[in-house]
Amino acid sequence: MTRSDRVAATRETILAAAERLFAEHGLAAVSNRQISQEAGQGNNTAVSYHFGSKAGLVRAIVRRHTEQIEGIRRRMVVEADGSTEARDWIACMVEPFAQHLADLGIPSWFGRFSAQVLGDSAYREIVAEESLNSPSLVRAGEQLRGCLAHLPTEVRMERQDMARQLMVHMIAERERALAEGGRTPRDSWHRAAVGLTDALTGLWLAPVTEPSARDGREAVRSGH
Repeated sequence: MTRSDRVAATRETILAAAERLFAEHGLAAVSNRQISQEAGQGNNTAVSYHFGSKAGLVRAIVRRHTEQIEGIRRRMVVEADGSTEARDWIACMVEPFAQHLADLGIPSWFGRFSAQVLGDSAYREIVAEESLNSPSLVRAGEQLRGCLAHLPTEVRMERQDMARQLMVHMIAERERALAEGGRTPRDSWHRAAVGLTDALTGLWLAPVTEPSARDGREAVRSGH
């Protein structure tokens, strides 16, 4: 192997070890030293040498997967072009992630890694920068907003947070169950994605209940 080949192999080993440890234990609980040891590196500064910092490592892990996910989503967005059905655009957000995990096989770690990062304010913005700004996802989001133009702004923002949490954590939970040999409600990633897309469509299209004047007076009296 050439030196560049050895460096590439070492980086890949570190990325795989870090993704697995982060997925299982969370980002704050895992040190660069632990990652180096798990990757079989005698030098405990290997992570710093190859990635600079934990943030650089997290960014590299996200990039390790986004190209494949983006490729799947790009094809789906082209197929959905012109659709005015919210479900078609929600599927463009859910199915590429699920399909990528199916392609990785069992066990995979990226679903649980993504859930851990989503829950860590120190690294959440890295995922936003690296994956949420992808051209195909931005396009799907724009089209979905067009389908939901009737929703008040605060309701749309609230449901966006709900949808993100539901998607990431349901996918992470299924990945965990598969890795541990547990039972899952659906027998494939494709069927799981279909069920999740249906649920998210129901969430987005749920009726909006406007608070009554009485509700407002009671909220004021109770201090809320």
